[in-house]
Amino acid sequence: MKCPFCNNLNDRVVDSRIIRDGAAIRRRRECLGCQRRYTTYEQTQIPLIVLKEDGRREPFSREKLRRGVNIALTKRPVPTEAVDRLISEVEDACQRLENPEVPARLIGQMVMEKLKALDEVAYIRFASVYRRFKDVGEFKRELEKM
Repeated sequence: MKCPFCNNLNDRVVDSRIIRDGAAIRRRRECLGCQRRYTTYEQTQIPLIVLKEDGRREPFSREKLRRGVNIALTKRPVPTEAVDRLISEVEDACQRLENPEVPARLIGQMVMEKLKALDEVAYIRFASVYRRFKDVGEFKRELEKM
């Protein structure tokens, strides 16, 4: 592994931990050149493709998903660890599907289910964008379902 500080290729693993319920390994490394420490993550990778409603295909992006969830959670008392767990659970569920091409609608539904359990305000915010509420009536109907 190349040191991100000095580009040395020699390091030693100081600590390894299984994370994400066994789906990944976190390793603390120490560069043998500059003695600085850094963290790497190792996980199996099945490239996921998101099928958009307009027919486009794009690679699954944890960061894009994080942005959408964080917008819904703006000024809400939800810890970062809970957001990380939500994103990992959605990605893991997509990885377990038989087809590596996942409809965006399915990802959105998974996120809404998880947000509903995590924070109802964030759920409504996300649903209002995801379902494209056209008026206050649609918004009210969704609130009444809750």
